[in-house]
Amino acid sequence: MTDDLRFTDETDASRYTLHRGDDLVSVLDYRDDGRTVAMTRAYTIPTHRGHGYAGELVDRAVAQLEQRGDREVIPVCWYVADWFAAHPDRAGILQARRSA
Repeated sequence: MTDDLRFTDETDASRYTLHRGDDLVSVLDYRDDGRTVAMTRAYTIPTHRGHGYAGELVDRAVAQLEQRGDREVIPVCWYVADWFAAHPDRAGILQARRSA
């Protein structure tokens, strides 16, 4: 499945995208303030749901941020939060919670 997928970071639109061939299959919106990336919405085009595209997109976005090493992630979107819960080995990039 992953061989024909194309991942892009569309910084001008503040979103990561995943294409299969020419088809846009999934989008991950974010807000980047220079220190953190708040992942605000993961969305898979309805006709492409059920193939794991959103999970693949989050995985690739997190991998890119891990490689850069200059941002922490805030999982605003419930799907992204669930993804991190299922991948605790990747939680090192999460912004540490601050006590009130």
